Amino acid sequence: MIFKIVSRRSVVFAFCSFLLLCNAAAPTTLAHMSVAKLTQSSRLIVRARCVDNFAAWDAAEIWTFSTFEPSEIWKGSSQQRVSVRLLGGRVGNLTSNVSGVPRFKAGEEVALFLAPTARGDFSVVSWVQGTFRIHQDPRSGTETVTQDSASFDTFDPSTKKFTPSGIRDRPLDELRAQVADAAPQEPGAGK
Repeated sequence: MIFKIVSRRSVVFAFCSFLLLCNAAAPTTLAHMSVAKLTQSSRLIVRARCVDNFAAWDAAEIWTFSTFEPSEIWKGSSQQRVSVRLLGGRVGNLTSNVSGVPRFKAGEEVALFLAPTARGDFSVVSWVQGTFRIHQDPRSGTETVTQDSASFDTFDPSTKKFTPSGIRDRPLDELRAQVADAAPQEPGAGK
């Protein structure tokens, strides 16, 4: 009887392991999105500092929850802090990696293109494409942004090819201006 229990558990464990490996091996394909398309797809766009991160189980999957403190709101409106949930992370001895999902470190500054989730928090629009890391030149003080997709291949439907297409080392002011140009004019704005 013990052999049957161990055998069944082994089979179930092997099957679950197989499913996890298959899921981990599945590629992520992102279609290229311009800053204008990212802006139109976002409800909230912020410049923010990451405050903290933690991973937890939710709906039978591992999620990483990051908290941000916005310093500028480029589109939409926000509370004092914004919670972002992204698939994957590490809980105990289990790690779930999802290609194309950005990860954040406490203290870093980013520009994020966000969409609300059904749970009341936010997700990053098109993951690495909606994430821009902010860097400041220590000598000049000039701030630039690099899109996470600068090193991630995205699919360009017009050429039918995968290429890295992200923005690299662009002045932050240029990104802010592109968002302002692409954001729909709010009723009563500009008065």
